Amino acid sequence: MTDKTKLGSVSMEVDEKGIARLTFEHPASNSLPGRLLAQLADTITAAGADPSVKVIILQSGGDRAFCGGASFDELIAIKDLDTGKRFFMGFANVINAMRKCPKFIIGRIQGKAVGGGVGLCAATDYCIASQWASVKLSELAIGIGPFVVGPAVERKVGKSAMTQLAINASEWRTAQWAKDKGLFADVFETVEQLDAYVSHLAERLSDYSPEAMRQLKAVFWEEAQDWDTLLEARAERSGELVLSDFTVNAINAFKQKA
Repeated sequence: MTDKTKLGSVSMEVDEKGIARLTFEHPASNSLPGRLLAQLADTITAAGADPSVKVIILQSGGDRAFCGGASFDELIAIKDLDTGKRFFMGFANVINAMRKCPKFIIGRIQGKAVGGGVGLCAATDYCIASQWASVKLSELAIGIGPFVVGPAVERKVGKSAMTQLAINASEWRTAQWAKDKGLFADVFETVEQLDAYVSHLAERLSDYSPEAMRQLKAVFWEEAQDWDTLLEARAERSGELVLSDFTVNAINAFKQKA
């Protein structure tokens, strides 16, 4: 049997205008096992430090799901608190890397985003989607809760919308709902229109002052200076809950349906 946690990839290409396209992909709906999360965090950090990079586009492979969230194969394999905390630190490290990156990150969201995938959308600086980009925070349905991605999501959509997403864990919210709440800046009918606008915005930003953009991003994120410790504490909380019989049974039931 193929070990799905070893599948997938993270890559980055930088064009002559300094636009970096950072792409992650995985055959299971672009879910992100720990190995890919670590690569994603490292690549974002490297792009932020690269003077040739002016702006970053975060995207996933394929034409369907943007991100299926955490890897259920890794979740079900967690047997102790340290492993659980380390697993959830994967998304925490990516969100913090995005927060600290001195370059603007544009999110290209072509399809559905679940759980940690919604967190990635929220941690971008400007998120653009297609009409197919429904969102869902499904963590409560498996006995956990969107603790790690919660601060990033709440920062974008507010406490009320975050509460709706977290409690109604089995219902998809449309891309238009996400736009109305502030998660998405724009929603386009086709992926072709989405790609055209993403490229247009990235090219325009690549001509702006890197120092002005760096300082502006620092202002945008200034209320999140404690997230290194906050997200670590949230990861530990999730690591405790994932060990429960409820979560083990819920994940096994979901995997049997998949």
